[in-house]
Amino acid sequence: MSRYRIKMLILCALFTALTALGAFLKIPTPWLSFTLQLLFVFLSGILLGPKYGAISQLIYVILGLLGLPIFTGGGGFTYVLQPSFGFTLGFILTAFVTGLLTKNNKSIPRILIACLCGLLATYAIGLPYMGIIINVYLHKSMTIGEILMSGMVIFLPYDALKIAATVLLSKPLLKAVNSIGEEKESEQSGDNS
Repeated sequence: MSRYRIKMLILCALFTALTALGAFLKIPTPWLSFTLQLLFVFLSGILLGPKYGAISQLIYVILGLLGLPIFTGGGGFTYVLQPSFGFTLGFILTAFVTGLLTKNNKSIPRILIACLCGLLATYAIGLPYMGIIINVYLHKSMTIGEILMSGMVIFLPYDALKIAATVLLSKPLLKAVNSIGEEKESEQSGDNS
C-alpha cells in the first residue's frame, strides 16, 4: 500500500472521529444549541478530496448505525427513524460536493462556493427526509413551510458561522495536511544521496 493511501486512510479515520466529536460539541445560544459537525464535514471534503472526504462520512454513518452512540441523539439502526437522520446521511454528499468543487482550486472564493453548495446538498437530503419521517412515519402534520423553518431557516445563521470558520481554517490546515509525510520523504532522499 502506498504512503499516500495510508496517509489518506488515517485522515479518513481522523475526520470520522472529528465528525463524531462534533456531534457533542454543542454551542448554546439563546434560541437553540448547534453542533460543529458540519464544520468537520466541510473540512473533510476540502482537505481529503471528494472520494476520501465522502468515505470518512460514510464510515461515520455506518458506525453510528451499527450502534456506536456517535450521532447527536445516540446511535443504532433505529436512528434512521429520527427526523434528523437525513441531515446526517447528507454529510456523505456534502463532503463529496465540497471536495469535488475544491479538487483543483482551493482559493478562498472557491472554498466559499463549495461550502454553500455542500450546505445545499445537506438540506436537499435532510429536509425531504425530515418531512417524510414526520408526516408519514410519525403521522404528524407539518407543512413544507414549517419543515423549512424548523429544519433549515433557524439554522442558517449558525451555518454561516461554520462556513466562515471553514474558509478561515482551510488554508492553514491544507498546508499542514500537505506537509504530512514530506519530512520523512526528504529525510530518506537525503539518506540516499
